[in-house]
Amino acid sequence: MKTLRPTSFDVAERAGVSQSTVSRALRNSPGVNAETRARVSTAARELGYVVDRHASSLRLKSSETLALVTICRPGEDRSAINPFYFALLGSIAAATSARGFNLLVSFQESADNFRADFVASGLADAMIVIGTTSNRAAWDYFAEAQRSGLDFVCWGSPGDPFHWMRSDNDTGGRLAAEHLVATGRKRIAFVGPQRSPQRQFDERRDGFAAALAAHGIAPVIVEPPAAVDRHAQGVAAAAELLASHPDVDAIFAASDMLALGVLQGLKDAGRRIPDDVALIGFDGIRAGTLADPALTTIEPDLDAAGEAMVAMALEDDDFTRSGTRIPVQLALRGTA
Repeated sequence: MKTLRPTSFDVAERAGVSQSTVSRALRNSPGVNAETRARVSTAARELGYVVDRHASSLRLKSSETLALVTICRPGEDRSAINPFYFALLGSIAAATSARGFNLLVSFQESADNFRADFVASGLADAMIVIGTTSNRAAWDYFAEAQRSGLDFVCWGSPGDPFHWMRSDNDTGGRLAAEHLVATGRKRIAFVGPQRSPQRQFDERRDGFAAALAAHGIAPVIVEPPAAVDRHAQGVAAAAELLASHPDVDAIFAASDMLALGVLQGLKDAGRRIPDDVALIGFDGIRAGTLADPALTTIEPDLDAAGEAMVAMALEDDDFTRSGTRIPVQLALRGTA
């Protein structure tokens, strides 16, 4: 009976690394350190793995390309995608270019265009996934892809089994709370999804609530009503909040798009911002600077995020594969 030849996936399992790392290690990529390269070489030797140069020469040659998958809502117009993801895409593109790599961008929304094999097919050396976590079918697909051995890193993913990176959401929530308390606000609300697979919303709320608790304040928690997008949710949430808690004098929204909707809802109700109600968002999107008044927000360091995402994808030594946090700062503008 013919014995099956060992594959690069077998080497990856023996060495405790991803298949893409095996490929980079065996072609002496500078992104793989000496210790990892030696471990891969030892595993390949022990398994008797030999690269088939004739059959795999194109795949084993570095494509000098990163694949970036952006998950969208089914049927969503590309121009309606959360501006935060376009900003993150831009920072990833800049970091990719700084390394002399190209960026392959794929917008995916349904089973008709789901794809996770950019590295395995030789089109890219590494893959990054960003985008909405409201598309559960997409994340289920990528979870199964990762379990099958396809490797990639994600921004703000729903959790296991993904290699993920997020903003320092807890610190961001605390910064928002401390600023509102310092400016004398007493009746403070949090507006954000309470049952979202997007763990980052919970982290922002929990950090916010913990900081307020230290001052003896319990926030009003508001779940945005169902609507076509975050902005519309924010408008509706503001109306519900004012109806049930007309004395509210400050709001922290879980994202800038929600905050911009809340801002519109407050204006519709005749509230002055920030005189009557202070407002803080989270994400630092450019649209917030164009609002009237300009939106105060918790701003992640997107340049650092782009560089770290690319480094994680290429498995640079200075970045862990999961749990990396990007620093945030309070960007004070007109609403708080």
